[in-house]
Amino acid sequence: MCKKKRTFAAQNYLIMSTQPSRSLRIITIVAMMFLYAMISFVTNLAAPVGKIWGDSFTDPVLAERMGMLGNLFNFLAYLVMGVPAGNILSRYGYKKTALLALALGFLGIGVQWLSGVTDSFYVYLAGALICGFCVCILNTVGNPMLNLLGGGGNKGNQLNLIGGTFQSFSAALTPMLVGAIVGESLAGKEIDDVNIVLYLALAIFALIFVIILFTPIAEPSRVGENVVYERTPWAFRHFVLGAVAIFFYVGIEVGVPATLISYLHKAAGKGYDDATFIAGLYWLLMLVGRFTGSVVGGKVSSRMMVICVSILAIGLMSGAMLLGDSLQVQLPTDWRFDMQPMPVAALLIMLVGLCTSVMWGSIFNMATEGLGKYTAKASGIFMMMVVGGGIIPYIQSAVAAHNSLISYIVPVIGTAFILYYALRGSRNVNKDIKVD
Repeated sequence: MCKKKRTFAAQNYLIMSTQPSRSLRIITIVAMMFLYAMISFVTNLAAPVGKIWGDSFTDPVLAERMGMLGNLFNFLAYLVMGVPAGNILSRYGYKKTALLALALGFLGIGVQWLSGVTDSFYVYLAGALICGFCVCILNTVGNPMLNLLGGGGNKGNQLNLIGGTFQSFSAALTPMLVGAIVGESLAGKEIDDVNIVLYLALAIFALIFVIILFTPIAEPSRVGENVVYERTPWAFRHFVLGAVAIFFYVGIEVGVPATLISYLHKAAGKGYDDATFIAGLYWLLMLVGRFTGSVVGGKVSSRMMVICVSILAIGLMSGAMLLGDSLQVQLPTDWRFDMQPMPVAALLIMLVGLCTSVMWGSIFNMATEGLGKYTAKASGIFMMMVVGGGIIPYIQSAVAAHNSLISYIVPVIGTAFILYYALRGSRNVNKDIKVD
C-alpha cells in the first residue's frame, strides 16, 4: 500500500505596496522598541514579584518554591502557545496578532494588580500565565513585524538588533527597579508595594496598543506553493538534541540571576535592593556579551563559541559553589555605583551573563543547520521549549530552599549538556533525509 504524503501550503511573504507615512512609520517603530522592552520587562518581573509573594509563606522551604511558581506559570504558557502563536500570525497577520498580544499583556498585568486587592496568590498565578501568553505571541510577531517596518534586508535586521538592545536593557532595569521600590528587606512587603511598576506596565501596553491600532501596517500576502513534508524536524537527531539544549539554556538564563537574588538576600544577609541590583548587572552583562558576540560572530563558529562559553560558565558556577562567602569583593549596589563588599560567589555568578548571552542564537544555528524546508516548523518547536525557563528555575529553587549556592549544580548540569551538544550532539547524522 502506497503511503500518502501530507501536503501543506508553504507561506511565502510579499510586502504589499501600501505603507504607512514616514511619520507614522517612525512612531510605530518607536512603539515596537518599547514592545521589545516589554517582552523582557514582563518576563523578568515574574522573579522579583514572585519573591514578594513567596516571602508571605512562613515555611522558608515553601517560600523559596512558591517564589518561583509565578515564573513557572509565565513560561508554561510557551508550551501551550508556542505553535498556536505561529498559526495566529499566519491567519490574522502582524497587526491583529500584535494587538491581541498587547491586550493579553494589559489583562495579565491587570490580574496581577487584582491579586493584591484580593490578596490571592492564585490570582497572581493566573496573571503570570496570561502574561506568558502575551510574551510568547509578542516574541512570535516582533521580529518579522519590525523587519517589515524597516523595509526588510539590512535595515530590517538593524532594527531588530536595536530592538534586542532595548530588550536587554529592560531585562537589566526590571529587577533593579523592583529592588529600589521594595528597599532593603522583603519582610512585611506585599504586591501592593510594587503597584507603581504595574501601573507603568499598564500605561505602556495601552499606549502601544493605541499607536499600532491607528497605524496602517502592510500585511503579508500569501503565495500558494505546495511543499511536501515527508518527515518532521524530530527525525533529525541534531535537532532533537538542540531542542533539549534550548530547554536547558532558557532555564539557565533565568534561574542563574533569580537564585542570585535569593542567595544574596537570604543566605548572605544583603539588602533586597542590593541583591536585585546585582542581578540586574547579570542582564546588563548579557547585553555586553551579545554585542561582543555580534562582533566576533563572523570569525568564530557557533559551535566553537558555545564550547568556550559553556566551559567558562561551568567554571564560574563551580567556583561560586566552592568559594562561597570565603572571599569578599567590592561590587556596585545602586544607581550611583557605590561599591559594597559582597561574596566573591556573587561576582562569579553575575559573570555567567557574559556566557549565556550568545547561547540562544548559536544553539539555534547548530540545531537548524541542514533542515532546509523543515526550519520553519523547527522554529515553532523551539518556542515551545522555552518552557525550560520555568521548569529549570523551579527545580533550582527547590534545591536553593536548602542551600542557595549548592543549587547551582542544576544549571551546571544543564550547561554540561549544552557543552556535550556543541562537541558531539550538533553533528547532522541524518543527511539522507530530503530537505529541499
